[in-house]
Formats: sequence, C-alpha cells, structure tokens
Amino acid sequence: MATPMSASRFLSALRAEGATVVEVGEWRTHNRNHKGPWGPVHGVMIHHTVTKGSARTVELCRKGYAGLPGPLCHGVITKNGTIHLVGYGRANHAGLGDDDVLRAVIAERGLPPDNEQNTDGNRHFYGFECENLGDGKDPWPAAQLEAIERAAAAICRHHGWTERSVIGHLEWQPGKVDPRGFTMTSMRTRIRDRLN
Repeated sequence: MATPMSASRFLSALRAEGATVVEVGEWRTHNRNHKGPWGPVHGVMIHHTVTKGSARTVELCRKGYAGLPGPLCHGVITKNGTIHLVGYGRANHAGLGDDDVLRAVIAERGLPPDNEQNTDGNRHFYGFECENLGDGKDPWPAAQLEAIERAAAAICRHHGWTERSVIGHLEWQPGKVDPRGFTMTSMRTRIRDRLN
C-alpha cells in the first residue's frame, strides 16, 4: 500500500530517471478525484492509444471524449519518447479489473488470468497511454520503449516496488489487448534491469 506521490515529486522522479517530460496545461490539478478516491496506489499500468499523431493523441488523452472524460492517463508517451503530463490524481485509464490481479500486484508475484471486472483500477494505478495504433504492425520506436521503461522505473523506485508492480491493461481487464506490439514480460525485464 502506498500513498500517491505529490505532483511535484512525480515530475522530479521522472526527470531523475532521465525521462524527457513536457507539462501540458494545468496537469497537476486535472483529474477525476470528484468521482472517487485516488490511492492507495499499488502499481503502474501501460496502455496503447489506438491513435496516430502526437499532438492529437496528447489532446485526446488530456480532454477525453464523449462518454469518457479526461484525463485518460497521467502521462502520454509519444513515438519520440517524450512523456507529456496531462493529469494527476484519479484518471480514466484502468476501469474495472480483476481483484485477483490486484492482489498479485500488491504481493509482487505472478499474475493470474484476468477473468473478472470487479475492482476500480483508476483508484490504484498510475497510468501511461502510449501513442500506437495497437494493430500489432505499428512500430514501437526504441526511444518510446525506453521512455516507458524509465517512467515505470521512476515510479517503482520511488515506492520501493519491483518490476512486478508494472502491468499492461491486457493483464488487468478481460477483453483488453493493450499494449500490443511488445510483451509486458519483456518490458518488466527492462524495468528490472534498470532498477538493478
């Protein structure tokens, strides 16, 4: 169990990990906290956006769309490896997922199959949306993969978590496929190596 870090500490942690960060608007106070609590936090969730074009992707994740108001994550990781901070606090990124998966993340052990949607993930996870069409063909540039690694490692380092606290949306919510184009096993290996 962990209390979310402050917005300032979040920014500092990302930069200390060597990430390239852009602050978008009033990101520090842009959240969905009026819909429920944010925290305790237990992990980091990685997504793909199913969008093309960095500016459009950042704007969509900041504002959201009809039926799903923004912010849709805390940071948008674009193809060039830049992390665009669009919100901080509760964000509409994880939705309902599997309580067994959450328990595994908390215990930092192997993940069970995600076969239920009974737990509020927006409360418990930091979220990063990554610019990609999600079709399995759109490439993941090296700079973008490195930025995902750095962002997740920064949060894990702050909270004293291992790489097992980082999951993909597909490991949380039945029917989700993101991120598609790399495996979370390979990303967790990268994060583990960086933390070590």
